[in-house]
Amino acid sequence: MTVRYKIEDISEDSKRIWKQVVAMAVDVMRAEHAVREFLTALGVETDAAGMEKTPARVAEMYAYLFDGLGRDAAEAFGEPLEAGSSGLVAVQSIPFFSMCEHHLVPFFGTVDIVYQPKDGRIAGFTHFVESVAIAAHRPQLQERLTHDIAGAVQRGLGATGVLAVCHARQLCMTLREGGTYGTETTTSETTGAFATNPQLARQAWTLLVHKEEC
Repeated sequence: MTVRYKIEDISEDSKRIWKQVVAMAVDVMRAEHAVREFLTALGVETDAAGMEKTPARVAEMYAYLFDGLGRDAAEAFGEPLEAGSSGLVAVQSIPFFSMCEHHLVPFFGTVDIVYQPKDGRIAGFTHFVESVAIAAHRPQLQERLTHDIAGAVQRGLGATGVLAVCHARQLCMTLREGGTYGTETTTSETTGAFATNPQLARQAWTLLVHKEEC
């Protein structure tokens, strides 16, 4: 006898795991072949000692670096917690790394998030870490990443307003001829009440300024 399950019969946790498995279903062997061809075209001997497994390693690494493709960063929040408070919440210094879509080299840094809960709905720190990782693990631009993170928090928690600030160092700036070392780029994005209420937005920024002073 064949038993068929409808999607609504599957638990929320199982749905999340299933979506992650589907999103990570990449053709690693094809990627490995492409990496080998790419290196050969640049004059690298992929059969040289120490290089034999490099194409496979690179393909597997990039499969991980791009495992956010096809996923919604809002899914990381699951079922919010009920805190019973609408006061501003700041989640700071979330580490991340992503890949510049122009040169496929890393940019990395930290993300600060301030949000105003709606009806007291909040989430723990690990949910923000996962959401940022999903948004970052794909070819990205820092400006878009900041936008994506703010939108994910607003959708995932139903937040009244969100401020996302991203501080990052871009290796594409450092590695190119005449590049500057140690240069950091800061981008920000506001949504909801923070975008329409200047007084509330100042309160959100004040929480992050206080962090810098500590």
